[in-house]
Amino acid sequence: MAGDSRVLMDHNMEIGVTSAQVKKLPKHLREAQISTERTHLISDPAKKPRQRYVQKDGKCNVHHGNVQETYRYLSDLFTTLVDLRWRLSFFIFTLVYVVNWLFFGFLWWLIALIRGDLVHADEEGWTPCVENLNSFVSAFLFSIETETTIGYGYRVITEKCPEGIILLLVQAILGSIVNAMMVGCMFVKISQPKNRAETLMFSNNAVISVRDNKMCLMFRVGDLRNSHIVEASIRAKLIRSQQTKEGEFIPLNQTDINIGFDTGDDRLFLVSPLIISHEINEKSPFWEMSLAQMEKEEFEIVVILEGMVEATGMTCQARSSYLDTEVLWGYRFTPVLSLEKGFYEVDYNNFHDVYETNTPTCSAKELAAKLREEPLLPQLSLLSPELKMHTFDPLNRLSEQDPLSQDEEERDSGGDKGETNGSAAALEEMPLADGLPD
Repeated sequence: MAGDSRVLMDHNMEIGVTSAQVKKLPKHLREAQISTERTHLISDPAKKPRQRYVQKDGKCNVHHGNVQETYRYLSDLFTTLVDLRWRLSFFIFTLVYVVNWLFFGFLWWLIALIRGDLVHADEEGWTPCVENLNSFVSAFLFSIETETTIGYGYRVITEKCPEGIILLLVQAILGSIVNAMMVGCMFVKISQPKNRAETLMFSNNAVISVRDNKMCLMFRVGDLRNSHIVEASIRAKLIRSQQTKEGEFIPLNQTDINIGFDTGDDRLFLVSPLIISHEINEKSPFWEMSLAQMEKEEFEIVVILEGMVEATGMTCQARSSYLDTEVLWGYRFTPVLSLEKGFYEVDYNNFHDVYETNTPTCSAKELAAKLREEPLLPQLSLLSPELKMHTFDPLNRLSEQDPLSQDEEERDSGGDKGETNGSAAALEEMPLADGLPD
Protein backbone atom coordinates (compact mmCIF):
# COMPACT_ATOMS: atom_id res chain seq x y z
CA MET A 1 0.00 0.00 0.00
CA ALA A 2 2.82 2.37 0.82
CA GLY A 3 4.48 1.49 -2.43
CA ASP A 4 1.31 2.28 -4.36
CA SER A 5 1.01 5.70 -2.72
CA ARG A 6 4.63 6.48 -3.52
CA VAL A 7 4.09 5.48 -7.15
CA LEU A 8 0.98 7.67 -7.26
CA MET A 9 2.91 10.61 -5.80
CA ASP A 10 5.66 10.21 -8.38
CA HIS A 11 3.03 9.98 -11.09
CA ASN A 12 1.41 13.22 -9.89
CA MET A 13 4.77 14.97 -9.96
CA GLU A 14 5.40 13.80 -13.47
CA ILE A 15 2.11 15.19 -14.79
CA GLY A 16 2.47 18.44 -12.83
CA VAL A 17 -0.14 17.94 -10.09
CA THR A 18 0.37 20.25 -7.12
CA SER A 19 0.23 18.63 -3.72
CA ALA A 20 -2.13 19.91 -1.05
CA GLN A 21 0.73 21.07 1.14
CA VAL A 22 2.14 23.27 -1.60
CA LYS A 23 -1.29 24.73 -2.37
CA LYS A 24 -1.68 25.88 1.23
CA LEU A 25 1.48 27.95 1.04
CA PRO A 26 1.12 31.70 0.38
CA LYS A 27 1.74 32.87 -3.13
CA HIS A 28 4.99 34.71 -2.36
CA LEU A 29 6.37 31.63 -0.60
CA ARG A 30 5.45 29.35 -3.48
CA GLU A 31 7.20 31.66 -5.95
CA ALA A 32 10.24 32.01 -3.71
CA GLN A 33 11.05 28.31 -3.77
CA ILE A 34 14.40 27.25 -5.08
CA SER A 35 13.98 25.98 -8.61
CA THR A 36 15.15 22.41 -8.28
CA GLU A 37 14.15 19.60 -10.57
CA ARG A 38 11.40 18.39 -8.23
CA THR A 39 9.93 21.78 -7.29
CA HIS A 40 9.97 22.86 -10.93
CA LEU A 41 7.54 20.06 -11.70
CA ILE A 42 5.30 20.88 -8.74
CA SER A 43 4.97 24.67 -9.07
CA ASP A 44 4.37 26.76 -12.14
CA PRO A 45 7.54 28.30 -13.51
CA ALA A 46 7.68 31.96 -12.51
CA LYS A 47 8.79 34.66 -14.92
CA LYS A 48 12.43 35.48 -14.90
CA PRO A 49 13.16 39.02 -13.65
CA ARG A 50 13.53 41.26 -16.67
CA GLN A 51 16.02 44.07 -17.02
CA ARG A 52 14.31 47.41 -17.26
CA TYR A 53 14.90 49.64 -20.24
CA VAL A 54 13.81 52.70 -18.25
CA GLN A 55 13.85 52.78 -14.46
CA LYS A 56 10.81 53.83 -12.44
CA ASP A 57 12.52 57.13 -11.63
CA GLY A 58 13.05 57.84 -15.34
CA LYS A 59 16.71 56.94 -15.70
CA CYS A 60 17.53 55.04 -18.88
CA ASN A 61 19.26 51.77 -18.11
CA VAL A 62 21.58 51.91 -21.14
CA HIS A 63 25.37 52.14 -21.01
CA HIS A 64 27.43 53.14 -24.05
CA GLY A 65 30.51 51.00 -24.40
CA ASN A 66 33.40 50.74 -26.87
CA VAL A 67 33.05 54.37 -27.95
CA GLN A 68 36.07 55.06 -30.14
CA GLU A 69 35.39 58.70 -31.03
CA THR A 70 35.70 60.16 -27.54
CA TYR A 71 36.74 63.54 -28.95
CA ARG A 72 33.09 64.22 -29.68
CA TYR A 73 32.51 64.78 -25.96
CA LEU A 74 35.17 67.51 -25.91
CA SER A 75 33.62 69.24 -28.91
CA ASP A 76 30.63 70.01 -26.67
CA LEU A 77 32.56 70.72 -23.49
CA PHE A 78 29.83 72.73 -21.79
CA THR A 79 27.24 69.92 -22.05
CA THR A 80 29.85 67.40 -20.96
CA LEU A 81 30.56 69.42 -17.81
CA VAL A 82 26.85 69.82 -17.08
CA ASP A 83 26.20 66.08 -17.47
CA LEU A 84 28.91 65.12 -14.98
CA ARG A 85 28.03 63.94 -11.51
CA TRP A 86 28.07 66.44 -8.69
CA ARG A 87 31.24 65.17 -7.07
CA LEU A 88 33.10 65.37 -10.37
CA SER A 89 31.62 68.81 -11.04
CA PHE A 90 32.86 70.13 -7.67
CA PHE A 91 36.27 68.58 -8.21
CA ILE A 92 36.65 70.10 -11.70
CA PHE A 93 35.27 73.44 -10.46
CA THR A 94 37.90 73.61 -7.71
CA LEU A 95 40.66 72.23 -9.89
CA VAL A 96 40.13 74.77 -12.68
CA TYR A 97 40.35 77.75 -10.33
CA VAL A 98 43.36 76.43 -8.40
CA VAL A 99 45.28 75.61 -11.58
CA ASN A 100 44.42 79.00 -13.03
CA TRP A 101 45.66 80.82 -9.93
CA LEU A 102 48.81 78.73 -9.77
CA PHE A 103 49.56 79.29 -13.45
CA PHE A 104 49.29 83.07 -13.27
CA GLY A 105 51.05 83.10 -9.89
CA PHE A 106 53.96 81.30 -11.53
CA LEU A 107 54.03 83.90 -14.33
CA TRP A 108 54.09 86.76 -11.80
CA TRP A 109 56.89 85.03 -9.90
CA LEU A 110 58.78 84.43 -13.17
CA ILE A 111 58.57 88.13 -14.11
CA ALA A 112 59.84 89.12 -10.68
CA LEU A 113 62.69 86.61 -10.97
CA ILE A 114 63.73 87.79 -14.46
CA ARG A 115 63.61 91.45 -13.47
CA GLY A 116 65.61 90.78 -10.30
CA ASP A 117 62.89 91.94 -7.96
CA LEU A 118 63.43 88.94 -5.69
CA VAL A 119 67.08 89.97 -5.18
CA HIS A 120 66.89 93.79 -5.19
CA ALA A 121 63.48 94.18 -3.55
CA ASP A 122 65.03 95.57 -0.32
CA GLU A 123 67.32 98.09 -2.03
CA GLU A 124 66.41 101.74 -1.93
CA GLY A 125 65.50 103.31 -5.25
CA TRP A 126 64.58 99.98 -6.84
CA THR A 127 61.15 99.94 -8.51
CA PRO A 128 59.81 96.38 -8.69
CA CYS A 129 57.13 95.19 -11.08
CA VAL A 130 54.84 94.31 -8.17
CA GLU A 131 55.49 95.85 -4.79
CA ASN A 132 55.86 93.47 -1.82
CA LEU A 133 56.19 90.41 -4.08
CA ASN A 134 59.23 88.59 -2.75
CA SER A 135 58.38 84.85 -3.08
CA PHE A 136 56.25 82.37 -4.96
CA VAL A 137 53.68 82.37 -2.17
CA SER A 138 53.27 86.14 -2.41
CA ALA A 139 53.00 85.80 -6.22
CA PHE A 140 50.26 83.16 -5.80
CA LEU A 141 48.35 85.43 -3.39
CA PHE A 142 48.68 88.36 -5.81
CA SER A 143 47.26 86.15 -8.58
CA ILE A 144 44.22 85.33 -6.45
CA GLU A 145 43.70 89.01 -5.56
CA THR A 146 43.95 90.03 -9.22
CA GLU A 147 41.51 87.44 -10.59
CA THR A 148 38.95 87.73 -7.82
CA THR A 149 39.34 91.56 -7.65
CA ILE A 150 39.76 91.44 -3.87
CA GLY A 151 42.31 94.28 -3.80
CA TYR A 152 43.77 94.24 -0.29
CA GLY A 153 46.13 97.08 -1.27
CA TYR A 154 49.36 95.56 0.00
CA ARG A 155 50.62 94.16 -3.33
CA VAL A 156 50.27 96.63 -6.20
CA ILE A 157 51.57 96.60 -9.76
CA THR A 158 53.71 99.60 -10.79
CA GLU A 159 53.74 101.60 -14.03
CA LYS A 160 57.40 100.75 -14.69
CA CYS A 161 56.51 97.15 -15.69
CA PRO A 162 54.91 96.88 -19.17
CA GLU A 163 55.12 93.09 -19.20
CA GLY A 164 53.23 93.05 -15.90
CA ILE A 165 50.51 95.29 -17.36
CA ILE A 166 50.08 92.93 -20.33
CA LEU A 167 49.91 89.92 -18.01
CA LEU A 168 47.34 91.73 -15.88
CA LEU A 169 45.11 92.27 -18.93
CA VAL A 170 45.46 88.64 -20.02
CA GLN A 171 44.63 87.33 -16.55
CA ALA A 172 41.60 89.60 -16.25
CA ILE A 173 40.18 88.45 -19.61
CA LEU A 174 40.89 84.74 -19.12
CA GLY A 175 39.65 84.94 -15.54
CA SER A 176 36.34 86.36 -16.73
CA ILE A 177 36.00 83.53 -19.26
CA VAL A 178 36.73 80.91 -16.61
CA ASN A 179 34.25 82.52 -14.23
CA ALA A 180 31.55 82.65 -16.90
CA MET A 181 32.01 78.99 -17.86
CA MET A 182 32.24 77.52 -14.38
CA VAL A 183 29.52 79.63 -12.81
CA GLY A 184 27.34 78.99 -15.88
CA CYS A 185 27.85 75.24 -15.55
CA MET A 186 26.92 75.32 -11.90
CA PHE A 187 23.86 77.49 -12.52
CA VAL A 188 22.58 75.24 -15.30
CA LYS A 189 23.28 72.14 -13.25
CA ILE A 190 21.41 73.51 -10.25
CA SER A 191 18.44 74.73 -12.29
CA GLN A 192 18.18 71.68 -14.51
CA PRO A 193 14.52 71.00 -15.36
CA LYS A 194 14.94 67.32 -14.58
CA ASN A 195 14.85 68.31 -10.92
CA ARG A 196 11.35 69.63 -11.60
CA ALA A 197 10.43 66.12 -12.72
CA GLU A 198 10.93 64.91 -9.15
CA THR A 199 7.52 66.35 -8.26
CA LEU A 200 5.75 64.69 -11.21
CA MET A 201 4.25 61.37 -10.16
CA PHE A 202 3.32 58.24 -12.07
CA SER A 203 1.21 55.43 -10.64
CA ASN A 204 3.10 52.32 -9.57
CA ASN A 205 0.95 50.12 -11.80
CA ALA A 206 -0.99 50.34 -15.02
CA VAL A 207 -4.41 48.74 -15.25
CA ILE A 208 -6.60 47.22 -17.94
CA SER A 209 -10.39 47.36 -17.68
CA VAL A 210 -13.49 48.16 -19.71
CA ARG A 211 -14.54 51.74 -20.42
CA ASP A 212 -17.65 52.37 -22.52
CA ASN A 213 -17.63 48.75 -23.72
CA LYS A 214 -14.01 49.07 -24.86
CA MET A 215 -10.89 47.60 -23.33
CA CYS A 216 -8.52 50.33 -22.16
CA LEU A 217 -5.01 50.45 -20.77
CA MET A 218 -4.75 53.17 -18.12
CA PHE A 219 -2.21 54.77 -15.80
CA ARG A 220 -2.30 57.87 -13.62
CA VAL A 221 -0.09 60.98 -13.55
CA GLY A 222 -0.01 63.87 -11.10
CA ASP A 223 1.86 67.05 -10.21
CA LEU A 224 2.67 67.84 -6.59
CA ARG A 225 3.49 71.53 -7.12
CA ASN A 226 1.11 74.45 -7.31
CA SER A 227 3.13 75.91 -10.21
CA HIS A 228 1.88 74.03 -13.22
CA ILE A 229 3.52 72.45 -16.24
CA VAL A 230 2.69 74.57 -19.29
CA GLU A 231 1.89 72.86 -22.62
CA ALA A 232 2.07 69.45 -21.00
CA SER A 233 1.88 66.49 -23.36
CA ILE A 234 2.30 62.77 -22.84
CA ARG A 235 3.22 59.84 -25.05
CA ALA A 236 3.91 56.16 -24.56
CA LYS A 237 6.09 53.51 -26.18
CA LEU A 238 5.88 49.73 -26.12
CA ILE A 239 9.33 48.15 -25.78
CA ARG A 240 9.30 44.55 -26.94
CA SER A 241 11.62 42.31 -28.89
CA GLN A 242 10.29 41.37 -32.30
CA GLN A 243 11.12 38.95 -35.08
CA THR A 244 10.21 39.91 -38.62
CA LYS A 245 8.72 37.63 -41.24
CA GLU A 246 12.13 37.38 -42.86
CA GLY A 247 13.63 36.06 -39.62
CA GLU A 248 15.37 39.25 -38.49
CA PHE A 249 15.42 39.65 -34.72
CA ILE A 250 14.91 43.23 -33.49
CA PRO A 251 15.74 43.59 -29.78
CA LEU A 252 13.84 46.23 -27.81
CA ASN A 253 11.69 47.32 -30.74
CA GLN A 254 9.75 50.53 -30.04
CA THR A 255 6.07 50.80 -30.97
CA ASP A 256 3.89 53.86 -30.48
CA ILE A 257 0.91 53.56 -28.14
CA ASN A 258 -1.83 56.01 -29.05
CA ILE A 259 -3.06 57.81 -25.93
CA GLY A 260 -5.07 60.51 -27.65
CA PHE A 261 -2.83 61.94 -30.35
CA ASP A 262 -5.68 62.01 -32.87
CA THR A 263 -8.23 63.53 -30.49
CA GLY A 264 -5.89 65.86 -28.58
CA ASP A 265 -6.22 63.96 -25.31
CA ASP A 266 -2.43 63.70 -25.13
CA ARG A 267 -2.28 67.45 -24.32
CA LEU A 268 -2.89 67.74 -20.61
CA PHE A 269 -4.10 70.38 -18.20
CA LEU A 270 -2.27 68.87 -15.26
CA VAL A 271 -3.83 70.69 -12.31
CA SER A 272 -5.06 67.53 -10.58
CA PRO A 273 -4.12 63.87 -11.12
CA LEU A 274 -5.34 62.52 -14.44
CA ILE A 275 -5.94 58.97 -15.66
CA ILE A 276 -4.38 58.52 -19.08
CA SER A 277 -6.28 56.01 -21.20
CA HIS A 278 -5.22 54.04 -24.26
CA GLU A 279 -8.11 52.50 -26.16
CA ILE A 280 -7.21 48.98 -27.27
CA ASN A 281 -8.48 48.96 -30.84
CA GLU A 282 -7.37 47.49 -34.17
CA LYS A 283 -4.28 49.71 -34.24
CA SER A 284 -3.22 48.86 -30.71
CA PRO A 285 -0.42 46.34 -30.09
CA PHE A 286 -2.64 44.79 -27.38
CA TRP A 287 -5.56 44.15 -29.76
CA GLU A 288 -5.21 40.37 -29.85
CA MET A 289 -3.74 39.97 -26.36
CA SER A 290 -5.86 38.25 -23.72
CA LEU A 291 -5.13 37.81 -20.02
CA ALA A 292 -3.57 34.40 -20.58
CA GLN A 293 -1.40 35.70 -23.40
CA MET A 294 -0.33 38.77 -21.43
CA GLU A 295 0.93 36.57 -18.61
CA LYS A 296 3.26 34.92 -21.13
CA GLU A 297 4.42 38.10 -22.87
CA GLU A 298 7.50 40.09 -21.96
CA PHE A 299 7.27 43.80 -22.65
CA GLU A 300 7.76 47.22 -21.11
CA ILE A 301 5.63 50.34 -21.48
CA VAL A 302 7.60 53.60 -21.31
CA VAL A 303 5.59 56.77 -20.63
CA ILE A 304 7.05 60.24 -21.23
CA LEU A 305 5.55 63.46 -19.87
CA GLU A 306 6.88 66.72 -21.35
CA GLY A 307 6.14 70.38 -20.75
CA MET A 308 7.57 73.76 -19.81
CA VAL A 309 8.23 74.80 -16.24
CA GLU A 310 5.99 77.75 -15.46
CA ALA A 311 8.58 79.51 -13.30
CA THR A 312 11.58 79.28 -15.67
CA GLY A 313 10.14 78.46 -19.10
CA MET A 314 12.58 75.56 -19.49
CA THR A 315 11.45 72.29 -21.03
CA CYS A 316 10.96 69.49 -18.51
CA GLN A 317 10.62 65.76 -19.18
CA ALA A 318 9.55 63.06 -16.73
CA ARG A 319 9.71 59.36 -17.56
CA SER A 320 8.59 56.10 -16.04
CA SER A 321 7.90 52.56 -17.18
CA TYR A 322 5.68 49.56 -16.51
CA LEU A 323 6.82 45.98 -16.93
CA ASP A 324 4.40 43.27 -17.98
CA THR A 325 4.15 42.21 -14.34
CA GLU A 326 3.11 45.75 -13.36
CA VAL A 327 0.10 45.82 -15.69
CA LEU A 328 -2.93 44.67 -13.68
CA TRP A 329 -5.81 43.12 -15.61
CA GLY A 330 -9.29 43.81 -14.26
CA TYR A 331 -8.54 46.80 -12.02
CA ARG A 332 -9.39 50.50 -11.87
CA PHE A 333 -7.85 53.42 -10.02
CA THR A 334 -9.34 54.66 -6.78
CA PRO A 335 -10.66 58.25 -7.06
CA VAL A 336 -8.46 60.84 -5.35
CA LEU A 337 -10.43 64.06 -5.99
CA SER A 338 -13.09 65.22 -3.55
CA LEU A 339 -15.16 68.39 -3.31
CA GLU A 340 -14.59 70.38 -0.15
CA LYS A 341 -16.02 73.71 0.94
CA GLY A 342 -14.86 76.15 -1.72
CA PHE A 343 -12.14 73.98 -3.32
CA TYR A 344 -11.23 70.54 -4.63
CA GLU A 345 -8.92 68.41 -2.54
CA VAL A 346 -6.57 65.73 -3.86
CA ASP A 347 -5.78 62.82 -1.55
CA TYR A 348 -2.41 61.50 -2.64
CA ASN A 349 -2.68 58.62 -0.16
CA ASN A 350 -4.90 56.91 -2.73
CA PHE A 351 -2.84 57.91 -5.75
CA HIS A 352 -1.44 54.41 -6.33
CA ASP A 353 -4.47 52.48 -5.03
CA VAL A 354 -6.55 50.30 -7.35
CA TYR A 355 -9.66 48.19 -6.89
CA GLU A 356 -10.82 45.10 -8.73
CA THR A 357 -13.64 45.29 -11.26
CA ASN A 358 -15.44 42.84 -13.52
CA THR A 359 -13.41 42.58 -16.71
CA PRO A 360 -13.55 39.86 -19.37
CA THR A 361 -10.39 37.85 -19.71
CA CYS A 362 -10.65 37.64 -23.48
CA SER A 363 -8.80 39.92 -25.83
CA ALA A 364 -10.19 43.25 -27.02
CA LYS A 365 -10.68 41.73 -30.47
CA GLU A 366 -12.86 38.95 -29.09
CA LEU A 367 -14.79 41.43 -26.93
CA ALA A 368 -15.49 43.65 -29.93
CA ALA A 369 -16.70 40.61 -31.90
CA LYS A 370 -19.08 39.66 -29.09
CA LEU A 371 -20.43 43.19 -28.89
CA ARG A 372 -21.01 43.24 -32.66
CA GLU A 373 -23.03 40.05 -32.40
CA GLU A 374 -25.16 41.39 -29.56
CA PRO A 375 -24.69 45.18 -29.73
CA LEU A 376 -27.80 46.15 -27.77
CA LEU A 377 -27.56 43.72 -24.88
CA PRO A 378 -25.45 45.89 -22.51
CA GLN A 379 -27.56 48.97 -23.29
CA LEU A 380 -30.92 47.21 -22.95
CA SER A 381 -29.90 45.70 -19.64
CA LEU A 382 -29.33 49.19 -18.25
CA LEU A 383 -32.34 51.04 -19.69
CA SER A 384 -35.34 49.60 -17.83
CA PRO A 385 -35.87 47.31 -14.84
CA GLU A 386 -38.10 45.05 -16.88
CA LEU A 387 -35.53 44.52 -19.59
CA LYS A 388 -32.79 44.12 -17.00
CA MET A 389 -34.46 40.94 -15.74
CA HIS A 390 -34.96 39.78 -19.29
CA THR A 391 -33.44 36.38 -20.09
CA PHE A 392 -32.62 35.54 -23.64
CA ASP A 393 -33.75 31.90 -23.70
CA PRO A 394 -34.61 30.63 -27.16
CA LEU A 395 -37.33 28.39 -25.68
CA ASN A 396 -39.12 31.36 -24.12
CA ARG A 397 -38.82 33.83 -26.98
CA LEU A 398 -42.41 33.20 -28.17
CA SER A 399 -43.80 34.09 -24.77
CA GLU A 400 -41.69 37.27 -24.59
CA GLN A 401 -42.45 38.82 -27.96
CA ASP A 402 -43.61 42.36 -28.39
CA PRO A 403 -47.34 42.88 -27.55
CA LEU A 404 -47.93 44.56 -30.90
CA SER A 405 -46.62 41.54 -32.77
CA GLN A 406 -48.75 39.28 -30.57
CA ASP A 407 -51.88 41.32 -31.40
CA GLU A 408 -51.10 41.10 -35.10
CA GLU A 409 -50.65 37.34 -34.82
CA GLU A 410 -53.91 37.08 -32.91
CA ARG A 411 -55.69 39.11 -35.58
CA ASP A 412 -54.16 36.96 -38.27
CA SER A 413 -55.05 33.79 -36.45
CA GLY A 414 -58.47 35.22 -35.64
CA GLY A 415 -59.06 35.97 -39.29
CA ASP A 416 -58.04 32.47 -40.22
CA LYS A 417 -60.36 31.10 -37.57
CA GLY A 418 -63.15 33.28 -38.88
CA GLU A 419 -62.67 32.09 -42.40
CA THR A 420 -62.59 28.50 -41.25
CA ASN A 421 -65.68 28.94 -39.12
CA GLY A 422 -67.51 30.67 -41.96
CA SER A 423 -66.75 27.92 -44.41
CA ALA A 424 -67.85 25.31 -41.89
CA ALA A 425 -71.10 27.17 -41.30
CA ALA A 426 -71.70 27.42 -45.01
CA LEU A 427 -71.17 23.71 -45.36
CA GLU A 428 -73.57 23.14 -42.53
CA GLU A 429 -76.18 25.42 -44.08
CA MET A 430 -75.97 23.89 -47.54
CA PRO A 431 -78.14 20.83 -46.75
CA LEU A 432 -80.61 23.07 -44.99
CA ALA A 433 -80.84 25.30 -48.06
CA ASP A 434 -81.35 22.29 -50.31
CA GLY A 435 -84.08 20.92 -48.07
CA LEU A 436 -86.17 24.09 -48.16
CA PRO A 437 -89.38 24.05 -50.18
CA ASP A 438 -89.57 26.12 -53.34
